[in-house]
This record gives sequence, structure tokens and C-alpha cells, in this order.
Amino acid sequence: MDASKIRRNSSMELKEVYFWTSTVKDWKNLFVQDKYKQLIIDQWRSLTQKELIIVYGFVIMPNHLHVIWELCKRNGKEMPHASFNKATAHLIVKDLKVNHPAVIPYFKVNEHERSFRIWQRDPLAVLMDNKSKVEQKLTYIHQNPLQERWNLATDPIEYPWSSAAFYENEPTDFDFLVRYEERF
Repeated sequence: MDASKIRRNSSMELKEVYFWTSTVKDWKNLFVQDKYKQLIIDQWRSLTQKELIIVYGFVIMPNHLHVIWELCKRNGKEMPHASFNKATAHLIVKDLKVNHPAVIPYFKVNEHERSFRIWQRDPLAVLMDNKSKVEQKLTYIHQNPLQERWNLATDPIEYPWSSAAFYENEPTDFDFLVRYEERF
């Protein structure tokens, strides 16, 4: 992969499409609970309704997520991916404190700006500048739940936490998704 196409959070640009991978701190399997996956979906929906992002595809795995998205405009002074990370982390920490107090210490950090960290630093962002790259990454993310390591489904459209069914024209609750063909 061309190293110039791989970027870190801070260098992502508006009006570009990225394949973005974000991982839970220490690869903890936090997203085995559907409520946290739904929280992520809800945040993407909110950001799309505010026209801050366009989501073309995704998968939410037990300890990471992949999304193909376009960052459209800032949320005030903040980039949309930063808003996503901040909002999801805040809501997850809030829930963990109330409903899973034995788990919250795994996310405790001694950092100047925060006491808890849900997301690992420096998610991977790969610029998607043509249709074939998007299609390759979309296939990758839809196949992710089928990998032997995960074994979460036997067919991509069976896994409810991805955009695979959307692309097969199956009914989903993911009204925020946009087909990549509309962009490329």
C-alpha cells in the first residue's frame, strides 16, 4: 500500500473518502455487547443527519471497527472523526460506570486530558481515491466477521453489524448509509 495514502487522524482532510479503522484500547472485546454497537450506529446516524459525514460502508467487530466514510465539514472547531470518538467514548464510559463498574478500571488512564480511554490512539486512515480501492475495502470489511478468528457469521449478510445486507438490498436499520457508487 502506498504510504502516502495512509494518514493519521490529524491529517485527514474534509471532502475526502477514507477507510478508517479504530480499535478499542488494548484490543478489549468491548463491542460484544450490542448496546455499544448500537451506540456507534446512533452516533454515525447523528453525524450524517448534521451533514458532517457520509457513511458508505462499515463493520463493527468485537474490539474494532472499520468504516468507509467521507468527512464533509467540521463540527464547530472539531473534525467529525474527533466528534465521533469523543461522543462514543463519553457514552460508553458513562454506561460502564453505571452498569459494569468491574470493567471500567480496564479503561482507566493517567492522561492530562482524560481519566478513561476507550479508543486506542492514532486510528488508521487510508485515502480512498478511486472506485476499485473502495470496492476492495468494502469486500474486506464485509468478510471480516467470517474470518476464522471471529467466526461471527457464515455469510456476510447474516452479520447484523455491517453494511453487507445494505449492499445486497436486504432490509436494514441503517438509513444513514449511502451507496459508494453515488460518489465514485
